Amino acid sequence: MLIIYGLLFFLMFFRIFYIQVTGQAEGQKLAAKAAARYEKTKTITANRGYIFDKQGQVIAKDAISYRIIAVVDPSASDGTKKKMHVVNPKKTAVILAKYINMDEEEIYKRLIPEKKDTYQVEFGTAGRNISHATMKKIKAEKLPGINFMEDKKRFYPNGTFASNLIGIAREEDEDEAQAPTVGKMGLEATYNKELSGVNGHIQYKSDLFGYLLPNSKEMVQPAKNGDNVYLTLDKTIQNFLEDSMSKVYKQYNPESMVAIVANPKTGEILAASQRPTFNPQTGEGLDTSWMNEMTETTLEPGSTMKTFTLSTAIQEGKWNPNDTYQSGQYKVYDRTIRDANQVGWGRITYLEGIQRSSNVGMANLLKKIGDKTFIQYMKKFGFGQKTGIDLPNEATGKILDDYPINRVTTTYGQGSTVTPIQLIQALTAVANDGKMMQPYVIDKIVDPNNGKIVKEHKPVVKGSPISADTAKQVREILATTVTSEKGTAQNFASKDYEVAGKTGTAQIPKSTGGYYWGKNNFLYSFLGMAPAKNPKLIMYIAIKKPHLGVTEVGSEPTSKVFNTVMESSLKYLNITPSKTTTEQTIVMDDLVGSDSNDAIANLTSKKIQTVLIGSDGKITDQYPKKDQTVLATSHAFIKTSGNIKIPDFSGWSLRDILTYQSLSGIKINVQGDGYVEKQNIKAGTIYEGNQRLILKMVKPQEQYK
Repeated sequence: MLIIYGLLFFLMFFRIFYIQVTGQAEGQKLAAKAAARYEKTKTITANRGYIFDKQGQVIAKDAISYRIIAVVDPSASDGTKKKMHVVNPKKTAVILAKYINMDEEEIYKRLIPEKKDTYQVEFGTAGRNISHATMKKIKAEKLPGINFMEDKKRFYPNGTFASNLIGIAREEDEDEAQAPTVGKMGLEATYNKELSGVNGHIQYKSDLFGYLLPNSKEMVQPAKNGDNVYLTLDKTIQNFLEDSMSKVYKQYNPESMVAIVANPKTGEILAASQRPTFNPQTGEGLDTSWMNEMTETTLEPGSTMKTFTLSTAIQEGKWNPNDTYQSGQYKVYDRTIRDANQVGWGRITYLEGIQRSSNVGMANLLKKIGDKTFIQYMKKFGFGQKTGIDLPNEATGKILDDYPINRVTTTYGQGSTVTPIQLIQALTAVANDGKMMQPYVIDKIVDPNNGKIVKEHKPVVKGSPISADTAKQVREILATTVTSEKGTAQNFASKDYEVAGKTGTAQIPKSTGGYYWGKNNFLYSFLGMAPAKNPKLIMYIAIKKPHLGVTEVGSEPTSKVFNTVMESSLKYLNITPSKTTTEQTIVMDDLVGSDSNDAIANLTSKKIQTVLIGSDGKITDQYPKKDQTVLATSHAFIKTSGNIKIPDFSGWSLRDILTYQSLSGIKINVQGDGYVEKQNIKAGTIYEGNQRLILKMVKPQEQYK
């Protein structure tokens, strides 16, 4: 026995020595097995970056949602009085079917899994993205075994809002727990890498029951949240456009619509929309609207192209508005070019030809300009090439130059193709005194983890196809298409602003060759700007195959969109109406350090509405700053120390509200768009610091009737 026990002891000693030296047992690394058994890793999910408009208002963000988990293993209830698993699958299925988009039978099948060792089950897409309100209702049913896990869902608070531009982000695999959110289209897809961020993790040692082992260390690798993307879009202008587009789309039921609003001085896209479109929050309409019509599709521009034929003629010194030509028909080799009414208006001036949108007038101008020169100018205006806008899949279009007839038809926008964004870029040259600005939608990208700007877009001059003097002449001539009794753009006249622009009626090509015909089978458009003398906004609107009334013309649906959006946007931007007496411009003095009462008296004498932020005393800050200009009758802000009295916000624009918020530090909840109509805290009330200031706004078309 002594020998046997001795041998066993020797073998055990040798075994322990071998394990200590090699770290292995039965061919397996013990350290690795211990780590796998006791070391745990938990993922810290990075927040997807926000998408903001240019004023910092949220367009897309991550929000908390819930995922349903059903524990089906009876062992979960062992040792407890409370049932922790699904006790009655039939009853549970009946109740859950009231709250999630899944049939009662399918829910029941999931609650009775085929594999006996299944501990818990989920319900795929139907059981994900549960709202907080729905989660509370299901919890109130007190169903044993039904639990919830927090998830992150992409939230689009504005609903249908530049949807084809913004795009959509969805979970990569909606049946997988903690599936990553991935951009599927639009900016969400283009900037997916920047928006996604990098997940972190927590690593720690625990026992078999998940409790942290004594003396074990936690190692935390924090998540790096995705970058925030700031757009050039202005939420207020975008809402003006969306509302107007929806009304016209409903009224005329066209095949499609596309519209863009831009700042011609910078190239910033302030609003963009199309119909049909979709709601990224609900997904409604996504199946029928995937492409971004602004950049990814081409069209024949029709008579809006005459804007650039006219510009070319003036720049080349070939334009004399009082010269005359015979309208109606124009022979080009074996083809006959005709005006829209087929017979023309007799012998008319070239100015009247522009006002009446005469195709024959353009053909005659081409003869003066020269074919090759004309095509060179089309390239200078950026047609037939990408604009370079910061969006994916941009189309190029094609300026036909194969045969002489192609160059003739291009003068009035038939045959050659362009994109809506190319028309906007080209129009910036006319509106911006000859300087053509590259369009863009990304203002800046900011790393929220350190506040650093990762990328910033500055205005880019793409070229100068025409001079400032030519641009001025073009604007003056295009303004007459709106004001002249012979003009095709009379429906685009504004009560407050002088509008300049060009209508377009383009034939739509058939896939089998030839063109559709009939007033309900055209593409109607308008390319315009306002105020005409110094445009602050430019806009393109195109409506394909609208259902017009018996007496209606194509400019009626397009003008309903253009007029509403342009006038509302200019008033929102505080642009002085061009048809009224110009307000006096005052240069601000340096008011910092001076007495508030003296400053208010001085500004009031100049008819400037002064807003005091604080009590009477020395001024610590001001807006506008020293040497900046302010229009008489507009707001100026001066800040002092002391208690803040709430002002009367009636009639204030969003821009004034944001300025007041920035200087005062008061957080303001703005409801609606346009101008302030109501406020929840009475004017003159001393702000106590914990009150919630809510301002209700109404749209200009409701305020200015």
